[in-house]
Amino acid sequence: MPRIADYRASEHISTEKHSDAYTRPAFSVGNRARRLVWNICWLLLYRPSPRPFHGWRSLLLRLFGATMGPDCHFYPGSKVWAPWNLICADHVAAGNGAEIYNPSPMHFATHVILSQDCYLCGATHDYDDPDFPLISYRMTFGQYSWICARASVGPGVNVGDGAVLGLASVATRDLAPWTVYGGHPAVPVRERKRHPAAAASAEKPV
Repeated sequence: MPRIADYRASEHISTEKHSDAYTRPAFSVGNRARRLVWNICWLLLYRPSPRPFHGWRSLLLRLFGATMGPDCHFYPGSKVWAPWNLICADHVAAGNGAEIYNPSPMHFATHVILSQDCYLCGATHDYDDPDFPLISYRMTFGQYSWICARASVGPGVNVGDGAVLGLASVATRDLAPWTVYGGHPAVPVRERKRHPAAAASAEKPV
């Protein structure tokens, strides 16, 4: 089943003012201005903050529209492209160098771990369209899933509960729950033992 894009630049940006598709901006002036302010905040207040100040960085993300559950640990070297498209439950962690490119909303369930230098790519371009428009996708990361160091998750890929994407692996398709993946592209390596805490959490009423 083909993935359905959440955002398509050609449907939002006028072609009259920007005739060349390859130099046409992918987002509105308001979006770009908002990201500029956030990048200044990241540079001056987020990035230099002491490593243990997780609450401070969560506060900064919330001020820019992020949903941050209790006890989220986003380290000072982590990067979030659009905080207003970041939705985290409790105990979500993002290590130094972890980068979340989220032009569309990304949802992280409880106890998701994003290790150092991993890259979550929420957008690509429609290379079959002469205008080469940017397209972005909503993405979800299930509870107790783990994206290991230097691993990459491709646009529109959803990660199931408890799934593990191994060191420097590349996920181009959805990852099944409680399965360990590795390689380029990532393939199933073995099943992962389900945690009792995760089973209990799944049984709780929503």
